[in-house]
Amino acid sequence: MGTHVIKMPDIGEGIAEVELSVWHVKVGDMVVEDQVLADVMTDKAMVDIPSPVHGKVIALGGVPGEVMAVGSILISIEVEGAGNVKESAQPAAVAVKETPVAVPKVEAVVESKPAPAPRPAAACQGPMVAREADERPLASPAVRKHALDLGIQLRLVRGTGPAGRVLHEDLDVYLAQGQSNASTVSSAYTQRTDEEQIPVIGMRRKIAQRMQDATQRAAHFSYVEEIDVTAVEELRAHLNEKHGATRGKLTLLPFLVRAMVVALRDFPQINARYDDEAQVITRLGAVHVGIATQADIGLMVPVVLHAEARSLWDNAAEISRLATAARNGKASRDELSGSSITLTSLGALGGIVSTPVLNLPEVAIIGVNKIVERPMVVKGQVVIRKMMNLSSSFDHRVVDGMDAALFIQAIRGLLEQPATLFME
Repeated sequence: MGTHVIKMPDIGEGIAEVELSVWHVKVGDMVVEDQVLADVMTDKAMVDIPSPVHGKVIALGGVPGEVMAVGSILISIEVEGAGNVKESAQPAAVAVKETPVAVPKVEAVVESKPAPAPRPAAACQGPMVAREADERPLASPAVRKHALDLGIQLRLVRGTGPAGRVLHEDLDVYLAQGQSNASTVSSAYTQRTDEEQIPVIGMRRKIAQRMQDATQRAAHFSYVEEIDVTAVEELRAHLNEKHGATRGKLTLLPFLVRAMVVALRDFPQINARYDDEAQVITRLGAVHVGIATQADIGLMVPVVLHAEARSLWDNAAEISRLATAARNGKASRDELSGSSITLTSLGALGGIVSTPVLNLPEVAIIGVNKIVERPMVVKGQVVIRKMMNLSSSFDHRVVDGMDAALFIQAIRGLLEQPATLFME
């Protein structure tokens, strides 16, 4: 028997150190070639480290959250034969899953690669797992809400994500197995004294850093306006009824994208990026709209490139395609970079008002709140209308308050008279 040492690989771009984010194996595990051993994170990317050999894990070189130098020992594996202890300079082949994690923007790249071999220890395990009553399983807020809506106790669900994180798919498996009624004794009034400490590492650390950077560097100000979307919603329903079966269903987002494209013609200073170190503002003719998308691994922003050159249905199809790719971790770098303005929506959870954080180096982000029916006075008559707020933020270093207000008012006018969206 010998020992095969895997060193922290040189991921490129002049990176000298990376953060160890998640271990997918532990000491004593048997691993196979191409099985993912760990995830590491650079300033721009999440990277899978696969095993180049079959063998048994005998030592781990770090703990999650530790910053490790390129070339340091990552993991040692016992193998048949002589191993590579004397010749270990060549790192394992790296499958790069670039997941730039800016907030509100996260650029991710997941290159296509064969699925890694499953870890033997989990091969035959079902979806249910026994945890202590006070043990809090890893899961995103969206998954926790989904579980709450389904009446599922997360501590009973086996997570298949990194570090045992519970995913939406795990909830589906749990329900399919008929486990949702197990251990449902209410403890709503039980006194609790438990605490939990969660290290801020990996993607969450990068999100926190970029969020803090955005709020410290840019002079944020927000502007909120309500919009009567009754007419555009009627148009959307009509188009879906007439063309939905052949062209696909339209949501409100492609209408918003179209309104932004048209309004930006008169407000080019808002479709811009600001390099505050070089003190240069770059105004773009092309409108590259980032669509903020919540995924299990965090907030990601796929980009509809050249929205100004796309039809309503083309924008709708591209938004749907990119959102699905981002949620599934299949988006490429080109699909998750290069935005000039961002559109963010919490859908049915949109609330009344929000204060979105700028997606640096952009200077504007448009936030969509939920649609509600309210009595409104129209031409002296009280009528029921569908109303929606836009809660948008701007970089006051670049965008004047008057220009921001006029820009949102322009979007309002276009959506309230939707025929004007298509007039040239």
